[in-house]
Amino acid sequence: MPLVAAVATELDNSFAMVNDSKARLSIFVIVMPNFNLAATVGFIDPFRAANYLEGCTHFRWGVASIPGGAVVASNGMTVETKALSAVQDETPNIVIVSSSWAPEAHGSPVLDAVLRRWARAGVTVGALDTGAFILARFRLLTGRRSTVHYEHLDALKELHPDIKVSDQLFVFDGDRITCCGGEAVVDFALHIIRRARGDTLANSAARYLFHERLRPQGARQNSSPIEPLGSTVPTTVRKAIQVMEEHLETALPIPQICQSIGISQRQLDRLFLRFVRQSPALYYRDIRLDRARGLVTQTELPLAEVAVASGFSSQVHFSRAYRERFGIAPRRDRIEGRIPFEFRAWPVHHPMPAVKKKRVRRGAKKVKK
Repeated sequence: MPLVAAVATELDNSFAMVNDSKARLSIFVIVMPNFNLAATVGFIDPFRAANYLEGCTHFRWGVASIPGGAVVASNGMTVETKALSAVQDETPNIVIVSSSWAPEAHGSPVLDAVLRRWARAGVTVGALDTGAFILARFRLLTGRRSTVHYEHLDALKELHPDIKVSDQLFVFDGDRITCCGGEAVVDFALHIIRRARGDTLANSAARYLFHERLRPQGARQNSSPIEPLGSTVPTTVRKAIQVMEEHLETALPIPQICQSIGISQRQLDRLFLRFVRQSPALYYRDIRLDRARGLVTQTELPLAEVAVASGFSSQVHFSRAYRERFGIAPRRDRIEGRIPFEFRAWPVHHPMPAVKKKRVRRGAKKVKK
């Protein structure tokens, strides 16, 4: 059974099958500081495999950055890159922006001008991981469908309401293509190979990379819309969690959730304590705080707006709950949360040292003050 299904869709016209056997598809990957190395290399490798298997160069690629030279990835490793100024006069078929931590810090007028010029020339412009934030900032995704890593979906929606944000693994919307990162980059690249060179080569590249199953267009980042709590969790609990997930901004009272799924609050409390080990109210609060943390660390939204967007009517209550859950105030987390994880002071939560009481020896006299 082939790994790649040749399913025609209206999105297959973003770049057509290459009819000339000697034509090469050129790809530029522009990396930002602290980019995800695994995702970037994982995206490139299927093209390498395709060239090797065919014995000719169907695909060629280059890696660039705004200043050029060595760029440090999020895991601390470095990659040598060409300067954007050295490649800006070329016209690739596809250009991909690869970014991870703090994408809002990495835009530049030079990158904006080059990407816009390429887009006007008909170049397919795309992004890996959080690179969509950079394209959105330059208004290259306005009115388009796009995706980012699920951790950043809420931030992209809040910051760019003009984009149709999707939780799919990858999105092909005409000459705009985006991928959430992680292992999905392999699927993303194989779909590009299929469109450019057909199913046979895409299948061969997938087998060569031991990529057993190519996920289709439309596959979601998380196949279930609720938390992966395991198969033993009752359907009632899953339904309650789904209702909670669908009402993060406007939090519902627990009795209303119970009514919507047809169960008493006492029964729901008992089931949550048994299978989730939390009360429904605490679980609901925690997933809203998880959303809030993404908005705190990934956007510049005022904290009052973050609180409202996460279902908290009181900023004081929000800040107290945030500190209780994460061990750090949201204002401080906004600063420390923008530092790549491995470079942060550890632990992030610094507990207050316990005050040691002096032991009084038996028979010793207490000194009066």
